[in-house]
Amino acid sequence: MLTDHRDWHHGQLRLPSDPGAWYQLAAGGGWQSVVADTTHPIAHDIVSSRTEGRQAGRTAAWCSLPFAVPVLCALATGPGVTALQTAVKAASAEGLPLHRAVVALTSPGEGRLPPSVKAAATMLRSQVSSVITVPFDPHIRTHGLADSMKLGRRTEETATALMQAVLDSAHRTWGDPLPPAPIPAVLPAAGFPLDTAQPDQPAPEGVHTT
Repeated sequence: MLTDHRDWHHGQLRLPSDPGAWYQLAAGGGWQSVVADTTHPIAHDIVSSRTEGRQAGRTAAWCSLPFAVPVLCALATGPGVTALQTAVKAASAEGLPLHRAVVALTSPGEGRLPPSVKAAATMLRSQVSSVITVPFDPHIRTHGLADSMKLGRRTEETATALMQAVLDSAHRTWGDPLPPAPIPAVLPAAGFPLDTAQPDQPAPEGVHTT
């Protein structure tokens, strides 16, 4: 996992948008696992790829990488789970591998989850591999992951559970231990476009993948 340790409100770096570029990076570095944190809203990506006549959108490209387990991230709020349910419907209609996806619902504040969020989580468990609720951590809200040694105990426990859920999904799909990943073919220089989004503009609220 590559991170620049900047504060969460600093916006995004300009990075390659092609999932194949990240797979090449992983293969070249010889890493056993890679976490790619994307920010594109998946429902919009799926619908746009259909309307523009593209064979596959960016979400489908990420899901098609060897041993890829998509993690759908959404706020644990009424609007958040509504956006998540829309994204799940779009992904299901597109034939994306929801059976191996993990859902992470992030709590925006202290307190219990709204009833609508609990109901949505219950319904989603029959469609995806696992649903994990990430508790609110005031340290992350203030400092991001710049000082990971000060994360709350519940945050660390949830991170472990999320990692285990991803690993379990991969093992159920491809076996335990996982077979060696294939070495990717070299991408042409045109395969490494940079995102055109301004780095200081936050991503819109919605569902994205990790």
